[in-house]
Amino acid sequence: MTLQDVLQMVARVLLSWMFLQAAYGHFTGVKPMAAYAKGAGVPWPEVAVVGTGLMLLVGGLSLLLGFHPRVGAGVLFVFLVVVAFWMHAFWKVTDPMQRGVQRAQFWKNITLAGAMLWIVANTGWPWPWSIG
Repeated sequence: MTLQDVLQMVARVLLSWMFLQAAYGHFTGVKPMAAYAKGAGVPWPEVAVVGTGLMLLVGGLSLLLGFHPRVGAGVLFVFLVVVAFWMHAFWKVTDPMQRGVQRAQFWKNITLAGAMLWIVANTGWPWPWSIG
């Protein structure tokens, strides 16, 4: 076990935690999240909330466990980019405070999408302490 192995595992836990926590929020808050999604023009908002919750769960577990992490990162990349442009379109918001909030969420998603692309492109497999 090297320091790099330990740091990579810590990074996987920290990164996956955000996605797993978001998945939990999707599953436990379907109604309010669906109302927000409906307001953003998302068709079938309840289905979309559950579907994106599954994307977050699968992607988060994939990164945490190291089980097909390229696939999991690809799923999260799609989620992050679609949500950034659909749900956090800050350029459409007129209220300055809400515009700032949406801008921060948009760029958080785009930045994380870049991290997911890095994982997809990384050839250092298998990860330490992974199950696949």
